[in-house]
Amino acid sequence: MPVATAMAVYFIMWWLTLFTMLPIGLRTQGEEDDVTLGTPASAPHKFRMARVFLLTTIISAVIFATFYIVNQKLGIGVDDFPVFFPSLD
Repeated sequence: MPVATAMAVYFIMWWLTLFTMLPIGLRTQGEEDDVTLGTPASAPHKFRMARVFLLTTIISAVIFATFYIVNQKLGIGVDDFPVFFPSLD
């Protein structure tokens, strides 16, 4: 796998992992009964972006390493999965 392709795949995995990690452990201002004037009650109370980025990087690195081992070392690719619906060619 070329380096540019690996970086692109990692970036996509990182971005998808980020959006799954954002709501985990988030406490809203409404839940904490400390709503700042001019903000909705659903706004984060204390948002820790560095923590979210660190967890996202670690989890996406594990996912990418698994993908790389399965794809490059074991040789299992998309073409190895069975096709349940024939193409219309």
